[in-house]
Amino acid sequence: VQLQASGGGFVQAGNSLRLSCAASERSSSTVIVAWFRQAPGKEREFVAGLWRSRVNSWYADSVKGRFTISRDSAEGPVSLQMNMVKQEDTAVYYCAMSRTVIYSTRDRPESYAYWGQGTLVTVSS
Repeated sequence: VQLQASGGGFVQAGNSLRLSCAASERSSSTVIVAWFRQAPGKEREFVAGLWRSRVNSWYADSVKGRFTISRDSAEGPVSLQMNMVKQEDTAVYYCAMSRTVIYSTRDRPESYAYWGQGTLVTVSS
């Protein structure tokens, strides 16, 4: 599965941005999709995740209540709606998928087999 992330750019603090991640082939066999981010000089960190059911999702505490992960269909793109963005949200955002995952490690980058190339989000004051 090849992933293509898009939608990044410059945004002013307090505003909104929507990221999208499209899969190049059938991705309905993936059980989990997620967004991660990596700021300069920092490790890649989990942002949001969605199970194949497209109903159950979970979020990092830092974005809870502001970001929403969604997917309209089993094969459709995965979106990350970012509202009330903050300067600390500045990072390269990556989408990721996996066909298998251990529940207790679902927030770890190493649990994901497929990755997009990343899209840069820059939040200005």
